[in-house]
Amino acid sequence: MAIATKDGHTEYEQLKQRIHQKLIGKLDLSRVTDLENENMKREVRVVVERLCDGENNFLNRSERDRLVEEVMDEVFGLGPLELLLKDPAISDILINGPKNIYCERGGKMEKTNVEFRDNNHLLQIIDRIVSKVGRRVDETCPMVDARLSDGSRVNAIIPPLALDGAAMSIRRFGSNPLKLEDLLNFKAFTPEMVMLLEGAMKARLNIIISGGTGSGKTTLLNTLSSFISNHDRIVTIEDAAELQLQQDHVVRLETRPPNIEGKGAVSATDLVKNCLRMRPERIIIGECRGPETLDMLQAMNTGHEGSLTTTHANTPRDAIARMETMIMMSGFDLPIKAMRTQIASAVDLIVQANRLQGGPRKITAITEVCGMENDTIVMQDIFKFEKMGVDEKGRAKGRFLCTGVRPKCMDKLEGMGIKLPASIFRERIMMED
Repeated sequence: MAIATKDGHTEYEQLKQRIHQKLIGKLDLSRVTDLENENMKREVRVVVERLCDGENNFLNRSERDRLVEEVMDEVFGLGPLELLLKDPAISDILINGPKNIYCERGGKMEKTNVEFRDNNHLLQIIDRIVSKVGRRVDETCPMVDARLSDGSRVNAIIPPLALDGAAMSIRRFGSNPLKLEDLLNFKAFTPEMVMLLEGAMKARLNIIISGGTGSGKTTLLNTLSSFISNHDRIVTIEDAAELQLQQDHVVRLETRPPNIEGKGAVSATDLVKNCLRMRPERIIIGECRGPETLDMLQAMNTGHEGSLTTTHANTPRDAIARMETMIMMSGFDLPIKAMRTQIASAVDLIVQANRLQGGPRKITAITEVCGMENDTIVMQDIFKFEKMGVDEKGRAKGRFLCTGVRPKCMDKLEGMGIKLPASIFRERIMMED
């Protein structure tokens, strides 16, 4: 049943809209909050099925079941997006207007058959997402960051800034996030690298996770956080809360955008300063992208060892340069040497993550910050990934190398009772992919 009508909609779409409108007329909205969600869904499903039976249409059984599911998605879910959100193989959903929806599946981008009726339909779904986390999107505030119930990150931008209809990106972060074993199976890193990172977390070293967009920084941050003791008090600071820490003693903080009058904004810098009064033992910032970097480094230097954050950079050396730039954004006119001294004394390890050609995500370097020499921060690679071309499927291939350098931080690890076998730092090829 897919005959197009004059307005461009199919008879099926018109039927779905008609049933949806009738359902809204029958629904007692005052009872929605009184009923358990599952009970409410069962009751509404019965009403939808009766409405379908009352329509004079020629739907077969499978089309009728599909119609019921899609109307239920419109009422309780995110409409056409539910079909994509139910597919665990999809990592990103990218919406360029109501008719152009793409997804990334298995590291490859592809266009889907999913469509919204029109731009207003897409705007309704965007509004439903952002309103659940206490945010808004309209002409006065046409850009918004939000999250789904499973922690997936959402960014939306609407007209007049988006010229071809509203645009939205959903960075999937499933209800069952990738665990350490999954990343080892995917050959994102080697067991030797895990041993060092686990020891570093337990010895309360400060770690920066660096990488480009989509390189797996947040997944890696979640994985490393699993090594934190359940007795530590952890405070997390994010723009859109997506971290899924497994510990009991966690305080989650989220920034707030300005209201319609341009007031009331709470920045990451404000939250970092406030969290220092909350007696945190570890601070985790979802991403350092501005002036909060200086406060984070000072916290790392003043008794909050074992803290974690991420930043956008392509190499560990670039990560240092970005941190210098972000410190300058704080407005303090610090000399270069003072900034670098602050970074060198605060940061112990930089873990570089990259998304390689064809989609594989790898830890391409674990780099130790060794200190200062004149005005230069001295760094050394402990482990690294060496790219060696692409395979027949167009996916990058390479090998993990141990550089043969014994980390200076091993003294601190051993002082905390963490002993790693010396053999893991022997110069060699650890794994070929």
